[in-house]
Amino acid sequence: MKILILGGTRFLGRVLVETALASGHEVTLFNRGKTDPELFPEVEKLAGDRNGDLDALKGRSWDAVIDPSGYLPWSVRESAELLSGAAGHYTFISSVSVYEELEDPGIDEDHSVGKLTPERVEELKGMEVADAIKEHYGELKFLCEREVERAFPGRSLIVRPGLIVGPYDFTDRFAYWVNRIAKGGEVLAPGHREQPVQFIDVRDLAEWILRMAESKASGTFNATGPKSELTMQEFLNKCKETVGNKTELIWIEEKFLLGHEVNGWTDMPLWIPDSMNMKGFQTVDIRKALDAGLTFRPLEETIRDTLSWESTRDVTERKAGLDPEKEKAILVDWTEKGL
Repeated sequence: MKILILGGTRFLGRVLVETALASGHEVTLFNRGKTDPELFPEVEKLAGDRNGDLDALKGRSWDAVIDPSGYLPWSVRESAELLSGAAGHYTFISSVSVYEELEDPGIDEDHSVGKLTPERVEELKGMEVADAIKEHYGELKFLCEREVERAFPGRSLIVRPGLIVGPYDFTDRFAYWVNRIAKGGEVLAPGHREQPVQFIDVRDLAEWILRMAESKASGTFNATGPKSELTMQEFLNKCKETVGNKTELIWIEEKFLLGHEVNGWTDMPLWIPDSMNMKGFQTVDIRKALDAGLTFRPLEETIRDTLSWESTRDVTERKAGLDPEKEKAILVDWTEKGL
């Protein structure tokens, strides 16, 4: 199968390329050539910018397009319309962040989504790209979905992942816990032990996306994991078992953490305070994707491979995770108060 990947050198895009090549597909990349341009020397690379410079795509044809790099609906519209007659199938990587009203667990693909007025969309066009995405990430992703569906009616696959983890993950969220447990000692564990967490190994996601594209599957699918509920305590204990370090988890209640200005998701990745009333965000219903063949490797494999990849990185500043000195100070305060 001839596959065009828009992007293809960063995280999910990179793993999609690796997976497609391993499956014997012919891959073409379209990107600006700015992120790891030395990757995949054996692959055809078309230079351009989806925000206005699509000339390299004209006059070509592919069996399938996979788009893990679309964030702005007006740029997705341009590429999707251009490719509508040049490709048989279009897969768009969206996000569970499209959903609104996250109070209740079990959000499925028919759940209400966040929307923007046409006036607000026009305002966003005048903003810096990063600012627009930061302010309305989920709403813009949903509008991107609609553009793809318009251009490829009955020929589009919309994938809504949650947190994607594993090798090449530049967000540092999953990696924070793997690295912190590997370091050992007393580890601050946030909130209550039974809080559900969801994430998917990037390789499991990529393999499933390729299988879906091969079969020309259409529709919208939540795609996160694991198959059955996983609690924060189970996840951290699995990290301990896999890494093998002597680690003591110190569970600290939400009120105490918030009083020390510890932010959920950023300072404490995977943790969303109960006070935010977002139980639905990490309890997304994935039955539709499971029925369509989504599978998962053992969690310990993801932990082990993430730690191995982390050992190759030279990172001076992390994008997520609690500062070690702040963690130490909170643990001391917690102990001194006898809580």
